[in-house]
Amino acid sequence: MKSLQSIFVATIILLILGVAHAQEIPAGTVLPIMMNTGITAGKGKIADRISGRLMQDVILPSGEKIRAGARIHGQVLQSSGEPGDMRIAVGFDRLMVDGKQVPLSVSLLALASPQEVFEAQLPVGAFDEFGTTTSDWTTVQVGGAAVYLGDGTVRDGMQIIGKAPSYGIVTAKLLPAPKRGCKSIPGESQNEQSLWVFSPWACGTYGLDDLKISHHGVSSPVGTIELSAPSSVRIRAGSGWLLRVVPSDAPAGPTSGN
Repeated sequence: MKSLQSIFVATIILLILGVAHAQEIPAGTVLPIMMNTGITAGKGKIADRISGRLMQDVILPSGEKIRAGARIHGQVLQSSGEPGDMRIAVGFDRLMVDGKQVPLSVSLLALASPQEVFEAQLPVGAFDEFGTTTSDWTTVQVGGAAVYLGDGTVRDGMQIIGKAPSYGIVTAKLLPAPKRGCKSIPGESQNEQSLWVFSPWACGTYGLDDLKISHHGVSSPVGTIELSAPSSVRIRAGSGWLLRVVPSDAPAGPTSGN
């Protein structure tokens, strides 16, 4: 009887450990999301909830898949509306995967306005030059990379830097953009990442006037994303955010952005 009880307890522990392991999202994993909520400095209150949804399947190193449509949740951490110095800080803390809450901490690589997101999904030039289906289109990612759906490639000029197996699906290895504030991180994963409408080197803000990423969330305070502008901080629902999972105990100091 004791032997059966021991086996039962051991099985339960293994199941719990297996679930916990399955729920971990490795640091370095990129999550391309579209925001469901808008954010405005001065109007957002601390603890106001924010949310978005994953726009492309994310394949983890284990082979497990986080499917597009998964919801990510967070909150406003700080909001101030001082003249000449508008700021808002947000943090994302959990992802809903198959009905389960997965805790996480993320930094922000790039942020694009709804208009930039929309334009990145349209063909370059006139529609009649690219056939009648999306499989014939050539599009330009946020940040400038070209997507040729005809041969399923992502290119920087003539150099192939990623894959585009179908419309709205782009994978590539991240490329550093030190001039824009995103340096390479020692030991960073060399796996191809899910990028949706973003270029591999996308960094900073696009189509949002003077808005800047003051703190990417890589260094202390880890996971806190701070946005600032001289006049106003207003980010509409439908904006695109390129997030990257960071370890909650990441050391302070300059790495990718700050």
